[in-house]
Amino acid sequence: MYASQTGPVAGSNVLIKKNTMALKIFTTGGTIDKTYFDQKSEYQVGEPQAPGVLERANVVLDYELVPIIQKDSLDLNDEDRETIRQAIESAPESRMIVTHGTDTMIRTAQHLQCIRNKTIVLTGSMYPAQYRDSDAVFNLGSAVMAAQLLQPGVYIAMNGRVFDPAHSIKNVDMNRFEETSP
Repeated sequence: MYASQTGPVAGSNVLIKKNTMALKIFTTGGTIDKTYFDQKSEYQVGEPQAPGVLERANVVLDYELVPIIQKDSLDLNDEDRETIRQAIESAPESRMIVTHGTDTMIRTAQHLQCIRNKTIVLTGSMYPAQYRDSDAVFNLGSAVMAAQLLQPGVYIAMNGRVFDPAHSIKNVDMNRFEETSP
């Protein structure tokens, strides 16, 4: 699809938006994609929210969105991380974003550090993207910029900063990511 048209590719669950720069966005679930189900009185991982976030922000770059997994990150296992790694390695694009749950984002980022010649930025949110006051919009926007500007490597874009996964932690009490000493 071209210009400002968006839509699913026939026969797949892939969404493509064409304009300028190519970027691959893989979604894996996590809080960013969670929705509240009244009948069950609980949150569950729903459909990827990144397309709506990017559309509302009027993002003007070529991107392809590919859902890989729809799980809470606490439910991800090593097989899932390997599926994510294989999807990234097989993608022709050199710049990509992975939306991911925050609880195990660092672990997945560390698993991806063996990938060469690609800029990979993981991001997510502490609150579902469907919430008006969610940090999802800011974090995804930060990841889009980081993926375009950073040299090849694996990064985490959260809370207005870009982190090296080897030197970062999630501070659960403060509800944010922080840098650790090298």
